[in-house]
Amino acid sequence: MRYKIFILFFCALVVFSISVAPVAAATKEEQIQVLQEQIKKLQALLSQLQLQPGPQNQVAAGSYLAMDISSGSIISEKNSGKTYPIASITKLMNAVITKENTNLDKTIMLTRDMLRPEGHSPSLFLNLEVSAKNLLKAMLMQSTNDAAQSLSYGIGNDKFIELMNQKTSDLGMQNTHFYDVHGLNPKNHSTASDLAKLITYIYKNHPDLLAITKTDDFWLPDPTGKLLKFKNVNNFHDSKDFIGGKTGYLPEARQTMAALFNINEKPTAIIVLYSKNRQTDILKIIEGIKKERGD
Repeated sequence: MRYKIFILFFCALVVFSISVAPVAAATKEEQIQVLQEQIKKLQALLSQLQLQPGPQNQVAAGSYLAMDISSGSIISEKNSGKTYPIASITKLMNAVITKENTNLDKTIMLTRDMLRPEGHSPSLFLNLEVSAKNLLKAMLMQSTNDAAQSLSYGIGNDKFIELMNQKTSDLGMQNTHFYDVHGLNPKNHSTASDLAKLITYIYKNHPDLLAITKTDDFWLPDPTGKLLKFKNVNNFHDSKDFIGGKTGYLPEARQTMAALFNINEKPTAIIVLYSKNRQTDILKIIEGIKKERGD
């Protein structure tokens, strides 16, 4: 932005020098009048440039969508129908299938196959007996991949993935498909528009899942019995306006997020895909919404 202003100012000075040179013999009053007119033109050009959205105000993500949940109206979007890898946003669908098909009080004994995926916690170890409820917390808070994998084994991993894809069909998520239950597979893909449908469904039917994503007080013992805290990897979890959601990252997906924020007392879905900095992008989206609504 500063660079553009500098260039514009330089060009204006050139124009000014050309226009003033021929009237060098004019009276001082005439020269002042010409100068004032040139300054007014420059001010008008600068004002016009400042009103245009510069790079510092633009959302850099490959795709995003902001939607008013109450009305279903789109507030702003960019490439919201384009498919991208979604990484650990996958775990939101895992959570839905778990909630709707598993007794959360059920105890699961962890096996080697359950613990195979990368991204694990020392508190989840071989032969540990742990409730599905605690695995759900580990998955949604710390994005623990072996917790996600373990949850799927209650009804069978292949069947679980089948149910995830069936749910996309039920919700009208026509451009979404899952190949695993945690998001490590870059083939897991969706669109911002589809993910807005998923986060809306969770908000209306399973708000307790969103509540888990806001918490930062969950502990489990390691093999020695020492209690270890699960870290909430979502930078927005302690924000008063954050209702809930899930982040993700893969090199192929960059940074992703599907979340809900309370903006001007209205629940608003914000989906960001293929971002170099999802936090910055989301803050820009929120700022834009508040300005549009008069805050």
